Amino acid sequence: MGIITLVRHGQANSAAQDEAGYDRLSDLGRQQAAWLGEWLRAQGERFDTVLSGSLTRHRQTATAMGHEAAKIDPRLNEMDYFNLGRALENVHGVPMPGPEDFATHAPQVMEAWHRAEIMGNETFAAFEARVTSVLQEAATPGRHVLCITSGGVIAMVVRHLLDLDPRRMAMVTLPILNTSVHRIHVFDHGTILAGFNATPHLDREDRSHARTHF
Repeated sequence: MGIITLVRHGQANSAAQDEAGYDRLSDLGRQQAAWLGEWLRAQGERFDTVLSGSLTRHRQTATAMGHEAAKIDPRLNEMDYFNLGRALENVHGVPMPGPEDFATHAPQVMEAWHRAEIMGNETFAAFEARVTSVLQEAATPGRHVLCITSGGVIAMVVRHLLDLDPRRMAMVTLPILNTSVHRIHVFDHGTILAGFNATPHLDREDRSHARTHF
């Protein structure tokens, strides 16, 4: 059996109003990633390959986890939600959400993007194609691959594995925690989702403050 371990990046600059401003870890985000790296080593986890998206928050998470030499793969980069949100506002008049409004906003974005009514830097089909391509390459029986990425990429992987529609994919995105761990088991006959949104490195009571969504 092979394993793909997907990790969402640590907490980024959640007060940002654009992608460039968002794309760096907070002090807490670095600490979350360091704790996860320590936990994985304590469990004796070893990876045949470590991949990281090319975004700053991905590379900073990899470094804090102890994987400075991670191979950079831009296919693990996040969708450009800021531009998609602005496109939804321009086309349908739906304003950009506050922190408490993503549960209603994200499904509208995913559905409009899937219908090709809006577009950011890429189409929904292009985003899906690049995510599934890296998943298929990583799905090798007998190997353990670590992928450091973002919540939207993880949700797209779940969509692929469980055949979710865009609205359900959006709802999968919402609960994904910073530095959460997601597992895929790889068999000769295919891949299965074996774990979702685990944060064992944050389960201690004195780390409850570090369980963040953004």
